[in-house]
Formats: sequence, structure tokens, C-alpha cells
Amino acid sequence: MAEIVIVENKEQAGALVADAITALVQRRPDTVLGFATGSTPLPVYQALRERFADIDVSQVRGFALDEYVGIDPDHPESYRSVITREVVEPLGLNPELVRVPNGDPETAATAGDDYEAAIDEAGGIDLQILGIGTDGHIGFNEPGSSLSSQTRVKTLTEQTREDNARFFDSIDDVPRHCITQGIGTILEARHLVLLAFGEGKAEAIAAAVEGPLTSFVPGSAIQLHPRVTVVVDEAAASKLKLADYYRYSYENKPAWQSL
Repeated sequence: MAEIVIVENKEQAGALVADAITALVQRRPDTVLGFATGSTPLPVYQALRERFADIDVSQVRGFALDEYVGIDPDHPESYRSVITREVVEPLGLNPELVRVPNGDPETAATAGDDYEAAIDEAGGIDLQILGIGTDGHIGFNEPGSSLSSQTRVKTLTEQTREDNARFFDSIDDVPRHCITQGIGTILEARHLVLLAFGEGKAEAIAAAVEGPLTSFVPGSAIQLHPRVTVVVDEAAASKLKLADYYRYSYENKPAWQSL
């Protein structure tokens, strides 16, 4: 069972996860982190700014979960730009050590294999940050995605495009394709940390944590992983049947156990 941590708000969640990441980097300066984009992980990145200011992060390596296909890397909503703006620059990371999938349509056929090779060369991802979509997707692995899938090009659902349209001038500007780490790729990370906030994510969290393992809820694949931490606020936890047990378990967690 995943460890479910229910917190009061996203700021508390960000501080909790940032502390765990900072401790990891202090133990292993060349830690490999998996970065998610979107609004969900922002409290973590914001909390890391202060913490990383006091430690050497010059060797920290990173891999983004996904990228749009066909978007200019310099477009403000390309994930290359987002990761640079929200992670690399404010955290003081070496940009040469942070990778984003190649969304160039000309090389899309081999981009997935190239990305998998780069992750393997880095020794794998130590801690992967995840969000979850309202339909249960993780990364850009839409419902129906293979639970053993690797990095590849996917067609986005209309719901995902509508969810992401707020970042663009209109939904017509949202790309229809992406390149994403597969569910199998995500499950190879040594520690998964999934965050979710707000009532709109409550059903997806309940399905992922307590529902059946199914490709129609890609987030449910976390049930297959030996080390998963799910950090949610009260609203996102509102549909969890065992919420009281999760609170009790976390409150009585042995002091020697890390996040």
C-alpha cells in the first residue's frame, strides 16, 4: 500500500516533499530527480528555492515527464521553457544536467528510445514527482495506456487538451500530441511522490489509491510500486474510504522512516 499523507494545504505539502528531496540531495549530491509540470508541483519547487540555496546542487540531474510534440522549445508553454522557468533557474540547477523529451516531429519516431537510454545512462530516477489528471492520467499516459509502456508519442484526449487550454490563448493552440514517459518508465523510479490538491482531484485519487488496478485509471499503476508517497490536501482526500486510517498511520509512523 502506498503511504498516504493528508495535509492541510498545498504549502504544507510542498514543504514536506521539499524537505525529503533536500535530504536526498544532501546524501547523494548527484541525485536524479523526475520533474512534473503543471500547477500541482509548484509548491514543492517554491519550497525548494530556499532549501537549495544552502546546499550544493551543481551535480543534481533531472528528467521531465513529458513534452508537447510540434511546439517550439522557446514557446513559453513548452515544457522545456516551463522546466527552465520554474525549476532549473530558480533552484540553481545546471541546465545541461536537466533533460526534457525531444518534441521535434522530425525525430519523434526515435525520441522515446533516446530518452529511455538517457535515463538508463544516468542510473535511473531516484525520486519522481507526479501529479494526476482529473481522468486519472499520470504524465501524459491517457486512460487505456499500457501499464508497461515506455517513453513514446501519445495522442492527447480532448479532456486533457481542455484542462491545459488555460495555459494557451485558446484550445486550438494546445498540441494534439505529446511525448511522455510511459507508465512502465515511471514505475522504474526508485521513489514515487504523487501530489494532488482540491476537490476536483478527489475521484482520481480515490480511484488510483483504493480502486482496482486498471489501465483506464493510469494512476492506479502506483499500486504496483514498492515505494510510493501520496500527498494530498483534505479536499483531494475527501473520497478516500480509509482516510482515517491513513491519518492514524502517518501520525504513528516510526521516527526512523523517511517520507
